[in-house]
Amino acid sequence: MTAVTTDGPADRRNGRTDDRRPAGAGRSPTSEERARTARAEGWRRRAPLLPALIFTIVVTQVPFLVTIWYSLRSRNLLRPDSDLFVGFENYVRIAQDATFRQAAANSVIITLGCVLVAMVLGIVLAILLDRPFPGRSVARTMLITPFLLMPVANAVLWSVAILNPTYGLLNWLLEVFGLQSIDWTSAYPVISILMALVWQWTPFMMLLVLAGLQAQPRDVLEAAAMDGAGWWRTFASITLPQLRRYIELGVLLGIIYVVNTFDHIYIMTAGGPGTESANLPFYIYQRAFLGFDIGQAAAMGVVVVIATIIVAMLALRLIFRSFDVKE
Repeated sequence: MTAVTTDGPADRRNGRTDDRRPAGAGRSPTSEERARTARAEGWRRRAPLLPALIFTIVVTQVPFLVTIWYSLRSRNLLRPDSDLFVGFENYVRIAQDATFRQAAANSVIITLGCVLVAMVLGIVLAILLDRPFPGRSVARTMLITPFLLMPVANAVLWSVAILNPTYGLLNWLLEVFGLQSIDWTSAYPVISILMALVWQWTPFMMLLVLAGLQAQPRDVLEAAAMDGAGWWRTFASITLPQLRRYIELGVLLGIIYVVNTFDHIYIMTAGGPGTESANLPFYIYQRAFLGFDIGQAAAMGVVVVIATIIVAMLALRLIFRSFDVKE
């Protein structure tokens, strides 16, 4: 027979109980164990994204590092034997280049002018389209159409059909009112490019603002109307603060895309007359593929990328700060 033993009172008093529970059961994990578990969970969730991250690094950061390497060398395609390491000499030459400063100023004027004018027009059109009227869906479709066109087609349309000094639509309208025809792309090259860009980007701003208008709580608008607030007071005090995030997002995206404009300048003005309408992307193209100066063009590209990153980071901080504000 098998003897069955039990812990007596003396055994329990002496602490000799048969505790068969697993080690660590019944106690809370330590801070180190919680941190280790959190790290493991974080890596488990990030692991599927690693291939995409590696691909992004390969196709973006590796070319940028190669560009930095070229910017530190004197490399001209017409003189292969002149490939020498010159350090920051290309950057010094850029700082002394008056054409580069003019191209940078043109980039700022074209970018800010296009984004601000397109945003104002987009707000006006969005307010009009937010009201119900017959044919509203048709009007929305027609107003969105310019944004759906390719930039090259947009530039050709404005250069040939609208701004042509001989048979352009704009000069025809001027002659109807008894005014003299103007060679727009020669006399006002920057304004010509701005008109084409504003026409293309206004629908994008309109769509963002229209989404913000339709996301407004209707009960707040009804309460403002019952309190006797007029249209302008309601717009300035309720609607405009509600649209702030959408406006900031539209301005940020517009700056990022418009600052890289190349098609319109290449087709409409070719940077001319001279370099009067050249922006930074077009001037970099001229230095690289017309002047064959790879080193200086690479240095310009590095400067433009760093400046764009700084502007984008400041704008993103502003947008994220507005999202963190509790309404």
